Amino acid sequence: MKTLHQSPLDDSFVQNPYALYADVLAGDPVRFWQDYNMVAVFDAPTVQALLRDRRLGRALPDAQRSKAPKHLAAFDAVERVSMLDLEPPHHTRLRGLVLRAFTSRRIKALVPDIHEICTDLIAGFPEGPFDLIPAFCTPLPVRIIARLLGVPETMSEDLLRWSNTMVAMYQAGRTRAIEEAADAAAAAFTAFLSDYIEARRTDPQDDLITELIAAEENGRKLSREEMIGTCILLLNAGHEATVHTLGNAVKTLLEQGTAPAALTPDHIAATVEEVLRYDPPLHMFTRYAYAPVALGPHRLEAGQQVALMLGAAGRDPRLCPDPDRFDPFRKAPPHVAFGGGLHFCVGAPLARLELQIGLQRLFEAVPSLRLVSPPRYAGTYHFHGLDALQVTL
Repeated sequence: MKTLHQSPLDDSFVQNPYALYADVLAGDPVRFWQDYNMVAVFDAPTVQALLRDRRLGRALPDAQRSKAPKHLAAFDAVERVSMLDLEPPHHTRLRGLVLRAFTSRRIKALVPDIHEICTDLIAGFPEGPFDLIPAFCTPLPVRIIARLLGVPETMSEDLLRWSNTMVAMYQAGRTRAIEEAADAAAAAFTAFLSDYIEARRTDPQDDLITELIAAEENGRKLSREEMIGTCILLLNAGHEATVHTLGNAVKTLLEQGTAPAALTPDHIAATVEEVLRYDPPLHMFTRYAYAPVALGPHRLEAGQQVALMLGAAGRDPRLCPDPDRFDPFRKAPPHVAFGGGLHFCVGAPLARLELQIGLQRLFEAVPSLRLVSPPRYAGTYHFHGLDALQVTL
């Protein structure tokens, strides 16, 4: 197996990881990534297969588990019950209970809210140049997830701060300072949600937290810890990817001079899928092998961690012809931007709805929107989103 040397902190790589992906995909798509000390898989067929392979999972193998350090006690308490890092039967039970509350009816009922928030945000755009990320891309999904959960929108800034601080734990370049900040954010987030959940037990409302309180399977309800972990996961995952995809989408549409026809009601869904393939918000998703797995001529041993390169899979020529060309009118190939298998993103329907409505409303309101300066991606690989998106009306 060839060794790949590429720092995820290198700015040239962060700004354009697709050049490296193309080089790897032209040869052996399975490499040992020295900087991560793990095997990385880049091609679409293998990534798609491994996402569904039950011999791999997100939970750390028992032999590799260790007690969390004291400075990460609050963060670990949340992570230990996070659906994202559990496997059956615990994952099956939690996901089933969440899906009972996270229904298509509840998601469709958010359509008026998405339009209302878009109208409010667009009305607040300044006349001169401004950064679209904090003005539109960030507040739209954060306010929607707050309404979905049933927490006050006035808490949006706190929720966003806690979420961003916790998510930094999964980015390249993690330090002790990042860990301590994430633990403090987890403690504050937990305290807020604990009080709020108790209030909902005595004063139920038409929101997701109330639905999660009521949901049960075989007589078992979510514990307080599971409720808190699930709400934090839904908020963190529910806004992070959508913020990045909105920014990446606007950047791409403006740079490519995309035809207005791509944003019509009949075509917006296909355009969103092409954006998710072309410039996805998450480029790496890791799994552990629970048994030996053959990767062509290579072998993944039990206990090894493997990186599934979602961003590279979307640019694989085996997935679609001319993959480096953005074409919202192509027949959409099956991308993996939302993962796959047991851990397929539970919020994918809501994210798609927000992206479709958000992009349509933005370009309907300001069809002359244009870039002021070349956008730059934030140095947060493997999350792939813009540091800023300076535009003018």
